[in-house]
Amino acid sequence: MKLLHTSDWHIGRALHGRKRYEECEAFLNWLAGVIEEQDVDALLVAGDVFDSGTPSNRSQELYYRFLRRVAAAPHRHVVVTAGNHDSPSFLNAPRELLKFLNIHVVGCVTEDPAEEVVVLSGPDRKPCLIVCAIPYLRDRDIRTAEAGESMEDKERKIVEGIRTHYRSVYDAAKEKSALLEKPVPIVAMGHLYTAGGMTVDGDGVRELYIGSLLKVGTDVFPEHIDYLALGHLHIPQTVGGSPFIRYSGSPLPIGFGEAGHAKSVVLVEFSDRAPDVAELPVPRFQELKTLRGDWEQIARGIEELKSRESKAWIEVIYEGEEIVGDLRTRLDEAIAGSGLEILLTKNNRALERIMGSMDAKETLDDLDVTDVFQRCLESHEVPEDQKPALLDAYREILVSLNEQDEMAE
Repeated sequence: MKLLHTSDWHIGRALHGRKRYEECEAFLNWLAGVIEEQDVDALLVAGDVFDSGTPSNRSQELYYRFLRRVAAAPHRHVVVTAGNHDSPSFLNAPRELLKFLNIHVVGCVTEDPAEEVVVLSGPDRKPCLIVCAIPYLRDRDIRTAEAGESMEDKERKIVEGIRTHYRSVYDAAKEKSALLEKPVPIVAMGHLYTAGGMTVDGDGVRELYIGSLLKVGTDVFPEHIDYLALGHLHIPQTVGGSPFIRYSGSPLPIGFGEAGHAKSVVLVEFSDRAPDVAELPVPRFQELKTLRGDWEQIARGIEELKSRESKAWIEVIYEGEEIVGDLRTRLDEAIAGSGLEILLTKNNRALERIMGSMDAKETLDDLDVTDVFQRCLESHEVPEDQKPALLDAYREILVSLNEQDEMAE
């Protein structure tokens, strides 16, 4: 039994205004080819299929075209769970139709945990794998809010809610396993942030729960899961030192900060019950490059890219002593006639010289939503002792907004 574990496709995401449909299409075509070449029995997609809860028509076209190709093999399965960027109701809408193609979708928590358990059969129509297809667990799914709760109480309830849900779904899987002629591996899926997880600046990883980027320990997961396929973090990594608890990572670098990290999908092969795990590197379909330094260093970097006819998308961070007011004009002249494209320019030295240490000229591209609120607190001279409570309240609003399902009735 061969599984392929992937996550965080973020179909429809733009990079500083530049659409990435061609890049995403190239990845999905590559992935379909790998599935066919490796004769994969089941594909697990652990959340954040789309970057938005209201994906564009082009995004939907890429998704369904890929599913159609992968489902062409009569005994291949696909299991898709929702992430925090996905609309549960949008993913769930065609689920009954997709079942006929052996595509199993779980967009949200169900009242009966058994509905999040998928039993997969092989070519001989005999069960060969059980999947605990657990989607992103929204705050309201796992915690009952109470007036006057402290942040510590909220976080404790969230962790316990996650633990309880995984246990209930795993118990339902064990009940189904007990009805089979022989034991089969049990794998689980998840979309969350585990303690010790690695992130990078600009990766777009959202806060999942009220108060912080809450991280959960591996003790929330049942001990006897044979493989845990996780999504949400974009850097491929194992969790808690176990090769069988993994983030596949995003297949495309979400921002320039991820450009230096290798991307992969995870091939898991079960022989009896012991899984063999291997990372399959994902090709880079669009080069991303950060050039930083003074003008001479940046110009040399551009010439090096031009010499190999690169079509890279570039982030420029100018740090020279000379104040270059016409930096963008110089850059446009330097890349003229090439396939290079500059998506982001930061003239750090000019800001330091002109504005001192002030950040008043920062653009929204330089800030995330929490940074903007912190600038607001600073501009209104809010006392330091009041900021933590206001930030907690602001994050609570953000989580509530992010968890709204715009496609639901």
